[in-house]
Amino acid sequence: MKQRVISAVILLAIVLSCVFLSYVTRVLFFGVAGILCAYEYSRGLEKIDVYCAAWVMYVYIAVQAVLALIHAGAVSYIACFTGGIFLAMFSGIVHHKVSGHGAIYTVAGLAYPGVVFGVLMMISVGTIWKEALVLGAISCWSCDSFALFGGLRFGKHKLAPNVSPNKSIEGSICGALASVVAGIVIWALKIFPAISLPVCMITALVSSSLGQIGDLAESMLKRMMGLKDFSNLIPGHGGMFDRADSLMFAIPSAYICLHYAGIGI
Repeated sequence: MKQRVISAVILLAIVLSCVFLSYVTRVLFFGVAGILCAYEYSRGLEKIDVYCAAWVMYVYIAVQAVLALIHAGAVSYIACFTGGIFLAMFSGIVHHKVSGHGAIYTVAGLAYPGVVFGVLMMISVGTIWKEALVLGAISCWSCDSFALFGGLRFGKHKLAPNVSPNKSIEGSICGALASVVAGIVIWALKIFPAISLPVCMITALVSSSLGQIGDLAESMLKRMMGLKDFSNLIPGHGGMFDRADSLMFAIPSAYICLHYAGIGI
């Protein structure tokens, strides 16, 4: 437990420093995190004797970072993803070890985690990056904490037994309610005066709910690969993928909610 707390404090300090220093450090942080997740994904696939072209994912995420820094348009991102698919399939043709299965899993890796981290990098240079990151992260963390408590106290019905046997419907509901309360607190503190109470509550609920799906999606991958954690990069917490799973879904969801609510437009 002590090691877990120390790791969490160090990680939080690094994240806050990178996120709030400048838009360049935000993009670099998400870019490095994305590449680490892609690395863990490729190593996990090796456990089931699938060898993807990891370098394609690394290059794809790095190019997305450049596109975010230069505020490129949608066409550039489409071209980047299309090029990534071409390289992934070509690697399967020319590299015997990668072959067909590896090429398909490389394309899957371009989408998840690749595209998701590209979205995070785009958000980090946008006008409402702070609102999206804070609301998405706080609602997600509130949900995770109270879902665990609610599951231990009230859990009777399994949420997704084939993916994560310990999660319960009751815990999920407790987590969702806690995220709504977190949204109310953020509104009450006037952290973002332009965001109304209903928008805060809805954004918190949607982002935390999608965050739970992100957690289950990552658990599904680990179960498929026969892993407990993707790596031991963060002592007591597992790998980067293990830490980013919920946020990868929660932050983009928060951004979309705020955007369609007219915040930052």
